Amino acid sequence: MSALKIKKGSTSHSAYNLRPTFSDVEERHTLAVLVENEPGVLARVIGLFSGRGYNIESLTVAEVDHTGHLSRITIVTVGTPQVIEQIKAQLGRIVSVHEVHDLTVEGPSVERELAMFKVAGQGDKRVEALRLADIFRANVVDSTLESFVFEITGAPDKIDAFADLMRPLGLVEVARTGVAALPRGD
Repeated sequence: MSALKIKKGSTSHSAYNLRPTFSDVEERHTLAVLVENEPGVLARVIGLFSGRGYNIESLTVAEVDHTGHLSRITIVTVGTPQVIEQIKAQLGRIVSVHEVHDLTVEGPSVERELAMFKVAGQGDKRVEALRLADIFRANVVDSTLESFVFEITGAPDKIDAFADLMRPLGLVEVARTGVAALPRGD
């Protein structure tokens, strides 16, 4: 019979350590929450976040099943793995919530966002804004002699990069939809 030797104070390699270990590094997670489409559900979900001091980076809501009266809430939040697990567990306890999926850990997913940028400028700055818009595949949806409104879709990082490049060219205003996400594959 062999004995298992464990250093005193070390439990990470113990056969009896069944608790998951969590790091204290904050991670960005995208949560897809299927809820009943009824008054007050969104307020309860948001109240869970605000009541516990959790931050929401992005929030989108839309009805996805008219006959079943179901809506999908996509939430992007940041927290330690332990906080993310708490958020998912607490969301799952809300009566009107049918499903909670953490797209970040469940496998590959696709995230997209739509944004509109108003950029004011003349001369070379105007030409450069159009050139960059072409590179980023942004569409001009409004144009005056003083400004453009660009429409762009893509991953949030792409939207951020476009905003960073437009700031010195005369970025006036930004409107973003928030993240919409779906798992890849089956």
